[in-house]
Amino acid sequence: MSFSLELPATPIAEAALAAVRTSVAEPIINHSIRSFLFAELLVRHDDLAAEPGYDRDLVFAATVMHDLGTGTGAPGQARFEVEGADLAAQVLTDIGLPAAAVDRVWEAVAFHTSPGIAERRGLLAYLTAEGSKMDIGFNAHVTAAQQAAIHAAYPRNHMVQTLVDAVVRHANLSDTAAPLYSMADLFRSERETTGRTQLEALAAGRSPWGE
Repeated sequence: MSFSLELPATPIAEAALAAVRTSVAEPIINHSIRSFLFAELLVRHDDLAAEPGYDRDLVFAATVMHDLGTGTGAPGQARFEVEGADLAAQVLTDIGLPAAAVDRVWEAVAFHTSPGIAERRGLLAYLTAEGSKMDIGFNAHVTAAQQAAIHAAYPRNHMVQTLVDAVVRHANLSDTAAPLYSMADLFRSERETTGRTQLEALAAGRSPWGE
């Protein structure tokens, strides 16, 4: 499987990009696209393209829309992962994607912050979670040869801080937007007590390209 910076130009990909570009902050858009590119590198590295669960369009849809719940379209009545999954599902339903495929994307987006669960819910959920983690520096050896070109095309622009800001903003929209022990609840608590989340510290210390 060859690797290219060229993004899919299918109706699914166009709908996913349109959804994030109209509602999500630019650093998070770039993060989402990098998550797709890094997931594709993992597919190539682990020879997963021939696996029955691999669908490049669905990988693109799930990775690109995995943080859609941090954007302006999320009502803030449930955790951002769930609202992002709902929004992503609506985007794909509106363009006529079959319900089974929509459900796979919903699950991948909803579980992308749930280590130990995403990996057990099929290849799409696994790649969505791993792609987003790779953008923080995990599995850096997989991305080493291409990361400079990927970052040149889609700059970081203080992504982690922007993402944490967006998650905390969403958490503050209602009492139900940040359930106890959710990522949003953790981020908000860390910001209130120390001014900096563990994710921000992890990205600054772990990421081989800085943050």
